[in-house]
Amino acid sequence: MIASPTNRSEPYALPERELLDSWLDFHRATLLSKCADLTDEQLKARAVPSSAMTLLGLLRHMTVVETWWFDTMFLGLTADDDYPYVTADDTDGDFNNLDDSPVAAVEALFLANCERSRKLVANLSLDQVAVRSTPAKPFDLRWIYVHMIEEYARHNGHADLLRELIDGQTGV
Repeated sequence: MIASPTNRSEPYALPERELLDSWLDFHRATLLSKCADLTDEQLKARAVPSSAMTLLGLLRHMTVVETWWFDTMFLGLTADDDYPYVTADDTDGDFNNLDDSPVAAVEALFLANCERSRKLVANLSLDQVAVRSTPAKPFDLRWIYVHMIEEYARHNGHADLLRELIDGQTGV
């Protein structure tokens, strides 16, 4: 069972870097709070029959997204095919094959990847251009922060709906 995060407060007026760090951490904690206090079966439940999306799948997906944007795209540290859950044969593996996925291990890897992302960029300039950007489509660390906040916000909306369908809880 995933425990509810202890610190999930919205940031207010802060210097730019602190504000981006705080909003990203707020959304990471929000996703965890949507998954908190549910059984393994509830976390793996496909609450919308036409969709493969589950709360555990969202947590696995965001684990992959953390690696993709900070490790691979920004710093060029990880190969395109070096991700948990996803394989060449199953590019949606983060949402599939949940039966053999212990919730505690998924939570631990998510938290570890978030911490790794924080450490990888902690001392880097927001203006630093990503290793994997191109002259036609340059993006910097600031852009990655904004994109990650957007990615979490979108999936947290999905998580809101899934959680409500699973146990009726809203506003978690």
